[in-house]
Amino acid sequence: MKNEEDAPLKAYLAERKRRVDEALDRCLPTEDFFPPAIFQAMRYSLFAGGKRLRPILCMAAAEAVGGEADPVLPAACALEMIHTYSLIHDDLPAMDDDDFRRGKPTCHKVFCENIAILAGDALLTEAFHLLAGRELAERVPEKAVVAAVRLVAEAAGFSGMVGGQVVDVLSEGKPADADTLQYIHSRKTGAMIVASVKLGAVLAGAGEEQLAALASYGGRAGLAFQIADDILNVEGDRELLGKDTGSDACRRKMTYPGLLGLDAARDKARELVDSAVEDLAGFDERADPLRKIAQYILDRKS
Repeated sequence: MKNEEDAPLKAYLAERKRRVDEALDRCLPTEDFFPPAIFQAMRYSLFAGGKRLRPILCMAAAEAVGGEADPVLPAACALEMIHTYSLIHDDLPAMDDDDFRRGKPTCHKVFCENIAILAGDALLTEAFHLLAGRELAERVPEKAVVAAVRLVAEAAGFSGMVGGQVVDVLSEGKPADADTLQYIHSRKTGAMIVASVKLGAVLAGAGEEQLAALASYGGRAGLAFQIADDILNVEGDRELLGKDTGSDACRRKMTYPGLLGLDAARDKARELVDSAVEDLAGFDERADPLRKIAQYILDRKS
């Protein structure tokens, strides 16, 4: 019965992933462009597997507030480029020093560290080129584009993802505490997930009440996502994950399983997902994909 219930969501995610992949392929230069090394590295990481969760959330949020998915596709692609840049840099020897990502050698293992760093830089820069580009500007109001650039920049920068990563790095080996862990996860992972749903909604003309509800949904779903990630790092299947497990413990990183234990961490993730779904009570059936994605975050195996 569970597989039958999951089938519509799997079909939805697969169809949205296909649309995002096609859009990414169109907007990123091919390896024929000069200098080819940078485009090879960017494409290698961008098309290495990913679930496209952030762009899918962006599209789903646009539809939840009465808009359409296609006009926000450039912004959705920008989110995936920023996410991919962060993974390339996270895997570097100076950061997490990972050899594999999604079952494939990491970017710096294939292209060397210097090209990997530049590929990440190029993806981050191209993301803002997309956000400020003609395709998006022709389909949504100028005011919404400016707001979109601002909210993504805040989520990706020192007040969001970068800030969370800094505290994560500096906290390795230190005793875990709830406030620090909340800070790390709400920014390192949560900020870009909040930005994903807000971005789609802003571009689709959402009102303030809708944006507040979606921000709360994104914050809770984002934290649940990171807790699930922490749990998978402890007991996940290495083959399904495409990377080594147990690395958080080896690096003595702050995690919810480390702070609370596995069972309590699962309970907290469940509570967050339930609350995230409650945040959508004021939305109609057009928000059902967001409701189902919250559950998917909890149940995922990779």
